[in-house]
Amino acid sequence: MPGHRNLCSLIRLGLVEYREAHSLQKELVRKRQLGEIHDTLLLVEHPPVLTLGRRAARENILAPAGRLEELGIEVVEVERGGDVTYHGPGQVVGYPVIDLRRHGRDLGLFLRSLEEVLIRALAAYGIEAGRQPPMTGVWTGQEKIAAIGIAVSRWVSYHGFCLNVAPDLGHFSLINPCGIRDRAVTSMARALDGGEVPAREAVEDEVARAFGEVFNLEMKDGTAAAVAETALPGG
Repeated sequence: MPGHRNLCSLIRLGLVEYREAHSLQKELVRKRQLGEIHDTLLLVEHPPVLTLGRRAARENILAPAGRLEELGIEVVEVERGGDVTYHGPGQVVGYPVIDLRRHGRDLGLFLRSLEEVLIRALAAYGIEAGRQPPMTGVWTGQEKIAAIGIAVSRWVSYHGFCLNVAPDLGHFSLINPCGIRDRAVTSMARALDGGEVPAREAVEDEVARAFGEVFNLEMKDGTAAAVAETALPGG
């Protein structure tokens, strides 16, 4: 009916190991492909980890293995696009598991839409952010505040975006983030320049709100267990 918005399950996992979240994504992708669940957005935070996308160059990890081990930072190879990315405490990481057949069947549009979600969420805090084509991601000034890297299987998306709220920016010196050597990385905490830094959970709220707006989805809070047990009528 006109104006009808499809449901999207919103799952907030809090702090979770990267590999655990990756396994959950794969299970949700399988269920979404079979039509057993609604579109789903996972919002998480990870212990320090470096992930290497399909096109990643190992030389973009600048720290020796011993230094990474000393810092407790794992390195994980994944199937998303893009180069090397850092995840750690103080970030909002989002993994949209959505059926792109319902959202335009256009990967470029999907990437631009994810950028728009983050631009709108940042605007809620008075942070002016935008794009810097041809690079993917979200920037404030000349500094990158959010990274995006996706994978798609039979038109269902996974992996996603990472917004820097108040992470340890020093950890980004361990890599060339996303393979970019000549641009700095920033955070909401730095962009607010002494202003009150919002709680990560509050930023999750804004990201979820913007995600629903951009993708025309009705966001419904759920849990991973409940979503995994759901079977939609008719498959």
